[in-house]
Amino acid sequence: MFHYQIIVMASTILLVEDEKNLLSTIKLNLELEGYEVIAFMNAEDAWSKFRSATFSLIILDVTLPGMNGYELCENIRKTDKKTPILFLTSRSSTEDRISGLKLGADDYLGKPFHLEELLLRVKSLLKRSVSDSETNGQEEYHFENCSINFKTYEVRTKAGEKKSLSKREIDLLKLLIERRNEVIPRELILKEVWGYETSPSTRTIDNHIVTFRKYFEKDPKSPLHFHSIRGVGYKFTE
Repeated sequence: MFHYQIIVMASTILLVEDEKNLLSTIKLNLELEGYEVIAFMNAEDAWSKFRSATFSLIILDVTLPGMNGYELCENIRKTDKKTPILFLTSRSSTEDRISGLKLGADDYLGKPFHLEELLLRVKSLLKRSVSDSETNGQEEYHFENCSINFKTYEVRTKAGEKKSLSKREIDLLKLLIERRNEVIPRELILKEVWGYETSPSTRTIDNHIVTFRKYFEKDPKSPLHFHSIRGVGYKFTE
């Protein structure tokens, strides 16, 4: 009789932090959670390793000797658009957060922080990454009696009508669905869907959300799926 063993590969995290004690603490706690951690105290060594390895998540400090975290993030995003990046930094103003998001970061945690919050954010980013990869290969998405076809740009509305949407509308729906049940900041939506090519106003997103409610909500004035979070962003829930 043959016995088969299922091997679950641990997520591998690239950690870049120049404070030695903090790096050791974060690394230890991540390893206690079952993650494999490869750590560096400067961006140059981390960049060299990144080019020869595959990671599930990247955690970057912003203020690093030599190449800083923003520069490393920018370099990574030139070749890798998908691996989630989390910034850890004392530079946590709104302007800093927006700068990080524009460069392709997925999350931003200001110092000082609670280790429990860091571990929860790591878990969320890794879970989201798996969910994104599943959705990326999905041609259609269904909820209630509605459907969205990401290949043909056609949708079936709550009323059973077929509608053809623009690529930008489909891209926005795809982003909302990939990150369902999470609030997506306006800045991240503008970066991911519009790429800041035409410097659209955030009112543009609002107009698309209003259209989605007309198509997919039973009562557009009391939405169950497409939510606007005042001053923050938007969220899709099933």
